Amino acid sequence: MPAGKHRRPRSNALTRGIVAAGTGGAALALPLTVATTANAATPTQAVTSVQSAPQSAPAAAQAKSTTYTVVSGDTLSAIARKHHTKGGWQRLYKDNRAAIGDNPALIRPGLKLTLKGTKSSTAPESSTTKSSASDTASKTATATQASVTTYANNLDGWIRESLDIMAQKGIPGTYDGIHRNIMRESSGNPQAINNWDSNAAAGTPSKGLLQVIDPTFAAYHVSGTPYDPYDPVANITAACNYAADRYGSIDNVFGAY
Repeated sequence: MPAGKHRRPRSNALTRGIVAAGTGGAALALPLTVATTANAATPTQAVTSVQSAPQSAPAAAQAKSTTYTVVSGDTLSAIARKHHTKGGWQRLYKDNRAAIGDNPALIRPGLKLTLKGTKSSTAPESSTTKSSASDTASKTATATQASVTTYANNLDGWIRESLDIMAQKGIPGTYDGIHRNIMRESSGNPQAINNWDSNAAAGTPSKGLLQVIDPTFAAYHVSGTPYDPYDPVANITAACNYAADRYGSIDNVFGAY
């Protein structure tokens, strides 16, 4: 620069504050402003980061299929209402007709039904996971309830246990039909045996609650019951299986069979 010339530095907010304090007059406490342009990229990047953060969105409702285990007292209508099945009990019956049979009222404890078109949870993933865990616990409790069914060790209990087994195997028959034939054949004595009729003369006496001969018991024994014609449940289910094959149902038997 030319000699004798002294260029005064360009003032800024910082230097103006210093000069004012050093002039002879009273010092003024002027606010100092700090420029933020040197690192302007940092706030911008932070904003960008916040704006691009992933947003949690509820899971979309989806139709799904589940399996339900029937418990005592269930009806197709109640199951359809409880699980919001699309199409109601008619759709539920249509989807499970092979398992239920021709009569939609004949669902029985332990029967597994496929529920199609039920609505899944619309909660966020964490809630969905919690809901799934809750559903699993509920189904486990239902299955446990079905598996611990107990029956009285008397004629009523034997008939009811037989009816549940028959329902699982698709063997027709009602409580009244079974009870009526038992009272005629054995008066409710599971150890009854006929040693005087033609079957006895042929070496195959009639045995048990429904007076079944050994060859018939062997041919119509139902798996899952003891292989013992004197066992009341095994005797009832085998006799009803035979009656269903020959007469359509134990309900159609009103005399010697």
